[in-house]
Amino acid sequence: MKCPFCNNADTQVVDSRVSEEGDAIRRRRRCVACDRRFTTYERAELVLPAVVKRNGTRVEFDQGKLRGSMNLALRKRPVSTEEVDAAVARVEEKLLVSGEREVNSGHLGELVMEELRKLDQVAYVRFASVYKSFEDIGEFVKAIDEITIPKGSRVGRN
Repeated sequence: MKCPFCNNADTQVVDSRVSEEGDAIRRRRRCVACDRRFTTYERAELVLPAVVKRNGTRVEFDQGKLRGSMNLALRKRPVSTEEVDAAVARVEEKLLVSGEREVNSGHLGELVMEELRKLDQVAYVRFASVYKSFEDIGEFVKAIDEITIPKGSRVGRN
């Protein structure tokens, strides 16, 4: 760590402590050259991947947009804020553990649909209708069949 006073690269850690919140390590350091002391903080840096839109542009992941999309689909539905928060956290967790620097907006939409499907079937169909740009009633029927008929037993409607 470079000394902020004299720019010497040789500093020593005098004391290390975990912060009260437990999310950082506070270190007291001493510069070998000028003998001045300073404090540094070490925190984990979690970076969500950039979102690659259908037109090829890249935008920073925005939790507010994710939450807004889910809330719009869940409007006037009996789903608690805590359940929505947990669903948003699960989507973010999947993005973080993927280790990818970029994620296709289509994949992100699929993750959202997966969470909405667990939360509320009406919200799932609402989101799917916009996300997949349903053109006719047949596409609505197909989406409803996906959540009401167990996989492997689809008969009839195609």
